[in-house]
Amino acid sequence: MKDQVVLRIITKLLVPFMLVFGMYVIAHGELGPGGGFQGGVILAAGFILYGLVWGKEDLHRFLPRSLTDLLAAGGVLLYAGVGVATMLMGGRFLDYAVFNPSHPGDGEALGMLLVEYGVGITVCTVMVTIYDMISEPEDLV
Repeated sequence: MKDQVVLRIITKLLVPFMLVFGMYVIAHGELGPGGGFQGGVILAAGFILYGLVWGKEDLHRFLPRSLTDLLAAGGVLLYAGVGVATMLMGGRFLDYAVFNPSHPGDGEALGMLLVEYGVGITVCTVMVTIYDMISEPEDLV
């Protein structure tokens, strides 16, 4: 797609907005429609669009495979870590109220936000990894 100048320019303009919107959907998932899964899919769609238009090599310069593997594991650890932290603080698994016993609503918001980001990071990086694994190598295109 090296000769598709308009497509490349539109992609460069569109991808940052997709990434910001994905982060917004993750962050406001507990307040309205959206959440970690939906936001993670939007983030992954931005990265995959970039990879489709600019090529896998450019995507790997921006988001190396080692980073996606690390972030996928980190997202799962964030999710599980919040649950373990609530248990260590005397609550049940993912009982967010223990984060702020005097104002349980604040603890709920913090706990849900951390869990949503854990899910979003994991979904995004796993989808990018799946795209990376099933897409054709550069030399065959």
